Amino acid sequence: MEDKKKTSIWHKAKTYLLGVRYEVITKDEAGNIISIEDDLEHESIKDLIKYYLLIALTWILTFLIGLTAFFWYISGSPLGIAKFGYTYYITTQWAMDPPVKEELFVNMLKGLVKGTHDKHTVYLDKDDMKELEMHTSSTYSGIGLLLDFSDGKTLKVGATMEGQPAEAAGLQKGDQILAIDGTLVSDMEKEDVANRIRGEEGTFVVLRILRNGEEQEFSIERKAIVMPTVKGQMLTEDIGYIRVTQFAEKTVDEFTKAYEELQSKGMKRLVLDLRDNPGGLITTAHGIGQYLVPKGPIVTVQTRRGKTTAYMSRGEYPLIPLVVLINGNSASASEIIAGAVQDTKSGTIVGTKSYGKGTVQSVVQGLDGEGLKVTIARYHTPNDRVIDGIGIEPDEVVEPSKTNPEEDVQMERAIEIVKTL
Repeated sequence: MEDKKKTSIWHKAKTYLLGVRYEVITKDEAGNIISIEDDLEHESIKDLIKYYLLIALTWILTFLIGLTAFFWYISGSPLGIAKFGYTYYITTQWAMDPPVKEELFVNMLKGLVKGTHDKHTVYLDKDDMKELEMHTSSTYSGIGLLLDFSDGKTLKVGATMEGQPAEAAGLQKGDQILAIDGTLVSDMEKEDVANRIRGEEGTFVVLRILRNGEEQEFSIERKAIVMPTVKGQMLTEDIGYIRVTQFAEKTVDEFTKAYEELQSKGMKRLVLDLRDNPGGLITTAHGIGQYLVPKGPIVTVQTRRGKTTAYMSRGEYPLIPLVVLINGNSASASEIIAGAVQDTKSGTIVGTKSYGKGTVQSVVQGLDGEGLKVTIARYHTPNDRVIDGIGIEPDEVVEPSKTNPEEDVQMERAIEIVKTL
């Protein structure tokens, strides 16, 4: 009687090429081993092909089952992979103008994120990430030019930043910009104009402008521009005014400097202007809130899983009479400050109802310079108000003047109120 002790299928698959050594054990009728001999077998090429096909089919089947399960999971349908493949094939093969696959893929990702139905959760491509970085750092490479598209038809110079290349080159407010680097502005999308003017530091941009009926060309070297986010001045002998345009990385330092300078000039009361301020970093709002809110919570952030984080005022600075100006474009971090001031009664809110963005976003870096800006939490004011989609109602509503837009009636009322506090 003979037994052959064989190993796994993987070893059998190698027998044709390498052969496998087996032990041949001979036993007598009583089951006693008489002899042990070595034997070398080779599998036929036919058997080897069967083994390899079996292994390949096993891997392919496993992959397909996994892929189907993955698309089922992300689509909520067992036909997810079929729908994807069908749509992709029709789009790429039937469309009159074949799409660029890279653009198609990026737009697929944007569409995926758009499915959250949250307008603040977005996919950011490389250009979007650079734009976001510029806003949060308040720095960019350009010529220091503010654009005016107010009439919807022509692009004009709204203003030039003091001491920056546009001013040094001689551009003036009201100049109509006709072309950028030889490309007519009328042939550009509105959103692309600013990006065309910006560029790498040390390079030049050529603007063709129309002034007093004459066309002129300006070749201007781009430089690093630091955009100030805080401006301060004394309105009267004891009333200070601080305008915050956004809550960027450097804003706390700029606010501190402006606040202390005004104090040194005799400021006893403050008008804080947050109109048209779209917000920014919650940490910046926390820093500025130290000067405006008594000891206690400035804002509380709550995630989808119920985790709560409180940003507290340490109460280190003595509070002074305060009026905060807001309007429909005051959002996010601006509303954090307005809500905290209102709830703690450390000041009076004047203007019109704010935008109503009460959510917190986090930017997640992608694999190739892109990223995701995703809403991760909602914030609550010190009195536990949720203002997302609602906004902050001012303590005193003051609408802008319709008869004379140049007259700042909101500012005038703010000064009247702060004098009484």
